[in-house]
Amino acid sequence: MAEPAIPPIRLGLIGTGLAVEKLHWPALRGLGDRYAVTAFTDVSTEQGKRFADYSGTDPALAVADRAALLARDDVDAVLISVPIPHLYEVARDALTAGKDVLCEKPTGVDAEQAEAFLALAARHPDRTFVVGENFFYRDDLRYARSLLDDGAIGRLHLVAWRHTGQMVPREGRFASTSWRQRPQYRGGVHLDAGVHHIAQIRLLCGDIARVHGAVQAANTTIDAPSDLALNLVFTGGAIGNYTASYPEIPVPPEPNDMRLYGTEGVLVLAGSESERRVTRSSPDATTRTTVFRGIDNGYHAELVDFADAVQFGVRPVGSVAQSVANAMVVQRAFDSAERAAVLELDPVPGAGPVPLWRPRGSTGLFDGLPGQRISSTASFAA
Repeated sequence: MAEPAIPPIRLGLIGTGLAVEKLHWPALRGLGDRYAVTAFTDVSTEQGKRFADYSGTDPALAVADRAALLARDDVDAVLISVPIPHLYEVARDALTAGKDVLCEKPTGVDAEQAEAFLALAARHPDRTFVVGENFFYRDDLRYARSLLDDGAIGRLHLVAWRHTGQMVPREGRFASTSWRQRPQYRGGVHLDAGVHHIAQIRLLCGDIARVHGAVQAANTTIDAPSDLALNLVFTGGAIGNYTASYPEIPVPPEPNDMRLYGTEGVLVLAGSESERRVTRSSPDATTRTTVFRGIDNGYHAELVDFADAVQFGVRPVGSVAQSVANAMVVQRAFDSAERAAVLELDPVPGAGPVPLWRPRGSTGLFDGLPGQRISSTASFAA
């Protein structure tokens, strides 16, 4: 029996910059049955006009500031997309105003503010409060996680991931924003972008028990360390390393692939935003590769999960606690680098292992989601 029609969530946008333009709006555009934008605001009037132009949103829905937006009765929930140093205060004001909240990551500027995010969520148990982490929802990562859950490569014992790419300001790119070039948050790019990688590691490999980190600065365009080398020990017994480098000079193309070594096989995750690949090798020297195209980096599914939480009371995968757990790995990595010591990670209350998200009411991984998935097999020399 079909569910009765539910009116779409009346959504207010606080901040309409690059993250909305490049990440959230393309997903919202395809979810007209779940969301209706009823108001938006931006500290930049020019940016607000740009949003109205490319989205086709009525310019009359623009409001002067967030206080005016939060006072509106026709806004049920807000999407917060503002610079990292302002995320906490805007989320606090939105929850106080009685709105459900989907807030961009990370959970604040440092460990102390991450704790404040947890406390803020605890003070508003009647509200849906998500700090977004789209990597929890990416089809290729969820597929890889399902293989691991099914024992496809046996016991995971080693993780290796190196991610390298030039980072310099370019018009229309995230690195061009001044608050990213001179970050007022601990960790710089390794907090802003790195929490996505930590989310991927935690989704696939489980929680992290200990870290040993080192950092270097080799990029004059960002006022923060450009390099992070991190040794990891997981609660499940696996070990691994994660290296992220954002140099100023061009670097030769690198695979930037993540490799998970198990007792019965290996998983390799590779590709780009336009095409992602998950390759599983087996002891009989065969591989099976699944290619994902048009999967939108997880924002569609993230917005579906948030809507399900608001409208049906589903517990969202991207909880505040899970986002705090991601951020705390970065913070402890920097603690470790400063102290030149191996450091333990304390469990984050309410987090624990990241659940595997599936569309509500479905046993499949991809039901109703956009994108194309193609599988093939091959052999390699043993």
